[in-house]
Amino acid sequence: MSSSRDRVEDTYELQNDQRLEDLHSKLRTLRGVTTDIYDDVERQNSALDNARDAFSSFGASLAHSSQRASQAFGLGPGGVKQWRTIMYCAAALIGLWLGWNILSWFWPSSTSPSP
Repeated sequence: MSSSRDRVEDTYELQNDQRLEDLHSKLRTLRGVTTDIYDDVERQNSALDNARDAFSSFGASLAHSSQRASQAFGLGPGGVKQWRTIMYCAAALIGLWLGWNILSWFWPSSTSPSP
């Protein structure tokens, strides 16, 4: 009876060892997945940090360019007023239109109706 009991215990022991090995394998797989997820999150955080830095740099550069443009056009305090700049642009467009029409009197178009 003792040998039968030893065989049953050995069988249970082998089953326990097999299940323990299966559990250990699943634990290694889970640890690998967790590590992969962590690495992916770190890469994404790094990419987001780089994008945030790039947009911050772009925003600062755009603000600086805007300030320089307003100084160049005299739109800042003490400079040319905005309505005056608009009037200069409108006058330039009207002048170009008049010049084009006057020039067309001296050089008529070569399009003539076909007989």
